[in-house]
Amino acid sequence: MRKALGRREDIKVMTVRILRKLLADRSGNFAILSAFAIVPILGCAGMAIDFGRAMELKGRLQDAADAAVIGSIAERSAGVAQAINMGQDGPVPLSEEEAEAFFKAQWDPSTMQDAQSKDEDLKLEVVKASVRKSGKDINAALTFQVKMPTSFLRVIGKDSITVSGTATATYQSQSFTDFYMLLDNTPSMGVAATPADVDKMIKATANVADAGSRNCAFACHIVSEKGVINTASNYFVAKNNGIAIRIDVVAQAVKALTKKAREEQSYPNQYRMAAYTFGETAVDVKLLKVAELTADLTQVEERTDKIKLMSIPKQGYNNDQQTSFDNALTKIDAEISTPGDGTSSASPLKVVFFVADGVGDSYKPQGCTKRLTGSRCQEPIDTTYCTKLKTRGIKIAVLYTTYLPLPNNDWYKNWIKPFQSEIGTRMQECASPGFYFEVSPTEGIAAAMQELFHRVIHTPRLTG
Repeated sequence: MRKALGRREDIKVMTVRILRKLLADRSGNFAILSAFAIVPILGCAGMAIDFGRAMELKGRLQDAADAAVIGSIAERSAGVAQAINMGQDGPVPLSEEEAEAFFKAQWDPSTMQDAQSKDEDLKLEVVKASVRKSGKDINAALTFQVKMPTSFLRVIGKDSITVSGTATATYQSQSFTDFYMLLDNTPSMGVAATPADVDKMIKATANVADAGSRNCAFACHIVSEKGVINTASNYFVAKNNGIAIRIDVVAQAVKALTKKAREEQSYPNQYRMAAYTFGETAVDVKLLKVAELTADLTQVEERTDKIKLMSIPKQGYNNDQQTSFDNALTKIDAEISTPGDGTSSASPLKVVFFVADGVGDSYKPQGCTKRLTGSRCQEPIDTTYCTKLKTRGIKIAVLYTTYLPLPNNDWYKNWIKPFQSEIGTRMQECASPGFYFEVSPTEGIAAAMQELFHRVIHTPRLTG
């Protein structure tokens, strides 16, 4: 061991001595060594330059490939149309052809090289696209390979560099969706629409004949059991004074939404809609079908005029127990068939588009989540009935029209104010993840409804 170490030290000493002699010798040895060294030095320099050019070329090619895969699965492209109409998963030939054509159209050798290469020397060897439909997704990939002639690397025998890469993208198609508009039109939705309207309503009702309706922010729609309309009720006070009430604003918003949905759909029958209110009259509470489920969204738009405030035969009718979310959600559940996966018009997703102020007031002697007045239950929405829908695979989009505090109203102060802070939280729990939106009295309900609609139909579609 010691002998081996001694020999290594001797070799080091000898090597140092020889190098010192060579460096000190001015008779030509240094020039000979330089001649030997110049080849690898130039090779390294050439490698840096040629590889720099190759990286720049790859960047340009990658941009062309990215544009090609995105273009081949653009929303209204022939390939996507072919994929939508396919009965099963598999290759999408039109999109593959489009991807390769897009890439070749952007492939221009004169823009892909510098002055040290001739146009014809830059050779496109491979361009291959693969596009497949998989459920709702259309996955696209494009591989390219180009041979770039070198300049400096030729010194060491390297005449070309292969530049290659892959671009990928995924198109998540907009789903086919059935929307069931469930609109709370019970007397509480007769409240004036904004704080300014509330003030107007209180002033406008200061001298009404019915003492129970004076200084009231609610536009109660009184129609007797025989169908006689009380034109002196607060409903007509609001109408005659140009005061907006919550349900009328909701009706206008639904009308605007159907028009927007018609403009947004990319494929025939992509969206279907039905519209329901909680009932036409408190005497016979049952879902009122404003519009049957249909792909004719113009027809739904025209029928929004039927969205009216639920009528009552008199003030305090049935102890004001007209708002049963439990009943409404149970009945809308019965209206909805088994949800599909959204990949075709034959298998649509099912979405309940639920618009309400979140406070239930109904006959519910058992199971009320707040204190009872006899058998009258006033509570934030019981989310048990939302869960039943979601368990079936039905999505719930909730537009919570913020319940307005009524600080001058004794009924509000005694029964609603204690759980005011829970109302929005319960409505959000009712909604499917990401499908909740609260609109305050100073915001536009129509704009909020369209924003929630976009949350439902739009997801990030292109990646990679």
